[in-house]
Amino acid sequence: LLAEVAKSRNARYTRAKRMAELLSQDYPITWDLVKQQTTVEATIGRPHLADALVKVGAVPNRSAAFDSILRGGSKYYVPHYAPDPVLGVELIRAAGGVPVFAHPAAKVRGRAVSEQVFHDMLDAGLAGVEIDHRDNSGSGKAWLRQFAEAHNLLVTGSSDYHGAGKPNQLGENTTPRHVVEAIEAQATSDFKVLWNGN
Repeated sequence: LLAEVAKSRNARYTRAKRMAELLSQDYPITWDLVKQQTTVEATIGRPHLADALVKVGAVPNRSAAFDSILRGGSKYYVPHYAPDPVLGVELIRAAGGVPVFAHPAAKVRGRAVSEQVFHDMLDAGLAGVEIDHRDNSGSGKAWLRQFAEAHNLLVTGSSDYHGAGKPNQLGENTTPRHVVEAIEAQATSDFKVLWNGN
């Protein structure tokens, strides 16, 4: 699992650096400026490129950057490596974790995987699906709820808050305590969930 995470993180770094190079041909963007938009430990990605574009006045906010300059298919967009979702589920289970698929029905990109891949993920040990998330479309949420109910999956929510650069509000779409406890009960690793909520 750690090797796969490192591979994904390194690929994102390489991708972001290449996108910064492409952006620098038309905008006053440098790799140093992009790095200034994040912390040392963070994985540099498109949100930081978007913040750099905001900083130089190319766009008014992150959303505008994602909707135009950084959108898939633009001349600045570079595809990124993503682990096979079935392998991801298997690796998380092998590490003692509890795999929950994060916002798989985003409004912009549509379903992240086919229904067959969902079933393959179930066979590999998928435990839950994040439904209550602002990126999931209304029709996507409805389909996900039916799928989760039919396959006895845990249903989670998340604000996916990454700072002020996105409209997501801290604390929106939370996961109920009983679901967090169910996730903790399935975990077999030595790590403990610290719950400080009521």
